[in-house]
Amino acid sequence: MSFQAYLDNIQAKTGKSPDDFRRLAASRGYAADGQLGAGVKAGDIIAWLKQDYELGHGHAMAIVAMLKGKTS
Repeated sequence: MSFQAYLDNIQAKTGKSPDDFRRLAASRGYAADGQLGAGVKAGDIIAWLKQDYELGHGHAMAIVAMLKGKTS
């Protein structure tokens, strides 16, 4: 599955776009300026996404990768 397919599936499941997740991560202190914050652990973000959005591990990791700057 391509990176974009992961993001598309996440949006279909949650109704949230990648930009929405950037904003949500920032509001929780996980990101700033659309990027993962210094010292933020991927495990914390994964736990949040699994709990609040019922994402699986792979889909949660795609959000982490997006926050780290991955685009494709």
